[in-house]
Amino acid sequence: MEEEPDTGNSSRAERKALEKAKILQRERERKVFTLVGRVLKKPEAERSEEEAAALLLHREAVDELCRRQIRRNVLKRKQEEVYDAADELKSKVKQLAAAVQQANHLVVYTGAGISTAASIPDYRGPNGVWTQLQRGRTVGSSDLSKAEPTVTHMCIRMLHKENLVKHVVSQNCDGLHLRSGLPREALSELHGNMFIEVCTACSPAREFLRLFDVTERTSLHRHGTGRRCSHCGSELRDTIVHFGERGTLEQPLNWKGAAEAAKEADVILCLGSSLKVLKKYACLWSMNRPANKRPKLYIVNLQWTPKDDLAALKIHGKCDDVMSLLMEELGIQIPKYSRADDPIFNLATPLCPDEIQSHTREVLAAADGQEGPSAENEQPSEETSSLQGGWFGRGYSKGRRKKKRAA
Repeated sequence: MEEEPDTGNSSRAERKALEKAKILQRERERKVFTLVGRVLKKPEAERSEEEAAALLLHREAVDELCRRQIRRNVLKRKQEEVYDAADELKSKVKQLAAAVQQANHLVVYTGAGISTAASIPDYRGPNGVWTQLQRGRTVGSSDLSKAEPTVTHMCIRMLHKENLVKHVVSQNCDGLHLRSGLPREALSELHGNMFIEVCTACSPAREFLRLFDVTERTSLHRHGTGRRCSHCGSELRDTIVHFGERGTLEQPLNWKGAAEAAKEADVILCLGSSLKVLKKYACLWSMNRPANKRPKLYIVNLQWTPKDDLAALKIHGKCDDVMSLLMEELGIQIPKYSRADDPIFNLATPLCPDEIQSHTREVLAAADGQEGPSAENEQPSEETSSLQGGWFGRGYSKGRRKKKRAA
């Protein structure tokens, strides 16, 4: 009887041979790209005949490396900060002031750029968290409890008081809009508020505003803060929409308020946002309307944004500088932040006695210098004061891991 061929062994050998061929092909391509890249770095006049011939022989590799360089240059230009000249800045602010005065329903969208003046790092600026990590640098911690509302925060609050701004949609988690005195109903904090923890077991969800950053133990898909609801005993959770998540809480996210404001808007003012995240939220841009029926867009940012080409006006300036000029143009005085008037101290819920030691974050001090209702907790040690987990956790943890490996 004739033996059947061993197809199993032969097919396995073929797969191994194919894999080996692929590995060898990748290695050849890597060597070609290395050679071509080295030659392209030389001025044309300094290339030898062999090097010039190599470029002609490997034309595809030359084209690909040139395309990569173009992409790098474009990305670099987009990351650069651009400043308008003083006269141009004033001229643009006059145009913005006219738009603010003529608007029937002005909505303001804010990003990390409005809080950098409060020493809270942004993400994509030259010294931002992600920018530093991409450069292989470590990221230090910031004491967020020392941050106070900036000039821009106070300008926005005053513009709302004067009925010039109808609603504020913020990506920031720092709570500074709330602390500026902006009413809760006029604010949508799309990515949460680091001072608020909620009980989702209660109906409706019950909020607890604290005088410290509640996100110490939280991270992606892990929202428990370790404290319990004083009404039903369920574990409280943070309100932060961590990277990679979609937020579902009604407050402080207030998606309903943001969507309704966008639907009514005839002017949108974007302050300090790269718009790389906000652009993904179609409901904020009235994309269901014809292009000529959408709100007029005004952008204040030092860097490129993906909405620049659609903007009626792009202002390259720091938010505080632009807003100060705007208020001067409108003839409205900018109120100074006063810790004595900060609503967080009246709204905050004291911790239960057995929760005093439930966190290590610094507690906000009231205007009289006395700490808030949870002041009996210990001051964080040097080991625990770095921001582990929570709002900025992803960036800081990456930075610490890089630092440890380098040590």
